[in-house]
Amino acid sequence: MPDVPDKPLRILHAVRAPVGGIIRHILDVANGQADRGHQVGIVADSLTGGERADAALAEIAPRLALGVHRLPIHREPHPTDLLIWGQFIRLVRRLKPDVLHGHGAKAGAFVRFKTKSINTIRVYTPHGGSLHYPPHTLKGAFYSRLERALMNHTELFLFESAFARDTYQRVIGTPSGLVKCVFNGVTAGEFDPVAVADDASDVAYVGEFRHIKGADLLVDAVAQLRADGRPVTLTLGGDGEETGRLKAQIQRLGLTEAVHFIGHVKARYGFSKGRLLVVPSRGDSMPYVVIEAAAAGVPMIAARVGGIPEIFDTHTDALFAPANVGAMADAIRTALDYPAATLARAHSLRERISLHFSQDAMVEGVIEGYREAFAKR
Repeated sequence: MPDVPDKPLRILHAVRAPVGGIIRHILDVANGQADRGHQVGIVADSLTGGERADAALAEIAPRLALGVHRLPIHREPHPTDLLIWGQFIRLVRRLKPDVLHGHGAKAGAFVRFKTKSINTIRVYTPHGGSLHYPPHTLKGAFYSRLERALMNHTELFLFESAFARDTYQRVIGTPSGLVKCVFNGVTAGEFDPVAVADDASDVAYVGEFRHIKGADLLVDAVAQLRADGRPVTLTLGGDGEETGRLKAQIQRLGLTEAVHFIGHVKARYGFSKGRLLVVPSRGDSMPYVVIEAAAAGVPMIAARVGGIPEIFDTHTDALFAPANVGAMADAIRTALDYPAATLARAHSLRERISLHFSQDAMVEGVIEGYREAFAKR
């Protein structure tokens, strides 16, 4: 790696599952880096993501000088991991990146198992990842030990929130490498307002159907409100491993007429299908859905968890206790009862997002982190 600080970089991003906010983040960063003249590539799992991942990666591929590469990377530890890691390392040797940037626990491990090199920095963004597992559980203890073993095989940690940084340092330790926080960011077009659809329900959810995302808690909150005499309706936009359980829960609670599934949709379309967006996460770091909704001025409430309070800043009245159905129901009731105040808060939050959560600021922050890591080394 030459000492010239402004030299275009060869950057290889690695991620296991090309789905959700993590792939959105990588695509936005990769596009921004390519716009700035850097040679960029992406390595991603071939087992997950389906047609949506195929389409997203095919769309960006022509812009990536280092290409798009798919490997069968399992989520949990798997007997094929060593074989796949060998393929990954051979790819790295062929592409000769200056920057190896691993996103999420599995890809982060792949990147940092690579031996230290004078020509390459190893960068890690956890995106929650293994930090979501409590350290007192068997799985949490395993991942904590692995993270600790790899901690000082990392030239740069890029956290998307102060919460993620502080959690890592509390659970794992303080790295010897450079540590920086760079907020996720959204593009200029995402600040356009979203009009409420004529058939909008009272409440909307947009995201993956996974336990950690808490859609089941929102269904319970709607059931509680209806039992209390408030006939709230809900639209669920998304899909995932919990889809079957959610449908069974809705059937069991007698909510089939009150809750409407619209499948996986673009976020802005999902936002239009409710007068209030609810983010009921049990755990999160810096969820894009919150930033996207805030940028578009969408009325919203969210669980006080992870990095979400960093997005809302002083707007703490929009936050409720996580994994607490009663608190969520109360927050929904208040937001719907006082629509003018809810909308005014949304407008104020939109201004905050424009100042601190832009794609340009995110891309520049990431590249600056790379440069600092090279300088420190």
